[in-house]
Amino acid sequence: MTNPFDDNDARFRVLVNSVNQHSLWPEFADVPQGWVAVFGPAVKDEALGYVTEHWQDITPVLDRERVAS
Repeated sequence: MTNPFDDNDARFRVLVNSVNQHSLWPEFADVPQGWVAVFGPAVKDEALGYVTEHWQDITPVLDRERVAS
């Protein structure tokens, strides 16, 4: 099996978990427990664009809240 992330024609979803971490996920794969699809399916560049626009602080939410306290 080849790596789906190496296929520039593959379609991806963008997933987000409870601490606002984002992940690209191949369209053919089931969304894992604890993650929610928020974008896609779309071509890889569009999915990466979504991540770049919407995930500017990569610090997990819980860590940000702890630092702010």
